[in-house]
Amino acid sequence: MKSRQRLEKRKQRFSEDSLLAVSKPQESTTNSTAPLQGSLRLEIVGRTPTDKYCISCGTHLNEENWWPSFVGKKHYKCSSCYDMRRIENKIKKGEKLPAKMLAKLYDKQTKDVYDQVKEGSVYVMGNPVWPEWVKVGMAVDAEDRLKNYQTSSPFRDYVLYYSYKTDDRRKAESKAHSKLEQLFERNNEWFKCTPQEAKGVLNEQQQQDNG
Repeated sequence: MKSRQRLEKRKQRFSEDSLLAVSKPQESTTNSTAPLQGSLRLEIVGRTPTDKYCISCGTHLNEENWWPSFVGKKHYKCSSCYDMRRIENKIKKGEKLPAKMLAKLYDKQTKDVYDQVKEGSVYVMGNPVWPEWVKVGMAVDAEDRLKNYQTSSPFRDYVLYYSYKTDDRRKAESKAHSKLEQLFERNNEWFKCTPQEAKGVLNEQQQQDNG
């Protein structure tokens, strides 16, 4: 009699454990869908409008440069400008900042000043690694740009073939690119021609600019 009662109790415990085991996946399924629903809501709320611009630098705001928390607050400032503002505030408070943060601030200030300079040079540059191609670009100082390129080459083998100064470096570069691409194969600022051919186009452009 006692053995039969024990058997019945075991069956009862077994059935209860089975029900728990079956119910667990259902609970986990319910729990797993909750974050999904939450993430879907966040995706909808956090979708970046395509007609918003940073109030500081004017850059177009998108999912990469506009923090989701700013979207909800309707705070139209890109993450880069916000970071710069935080660094400036820390400096005003007299806080000691890591060199990396200071470098980020000064690099941005230098770039802003650089971009405001209209005058400069249009140049023809090349590298013997690509003997059939030359680079035609613009810079505030062509010699300084050459030094920047040399740091990216272990052999420091970039060559500045030609450059001329202009009152509007961007405009002059754009005109030179338009003429060069009519004559030669183009890949961004690189053209498949000799330095002499590129120099001839730039000489012609310079003469037209000087009127």
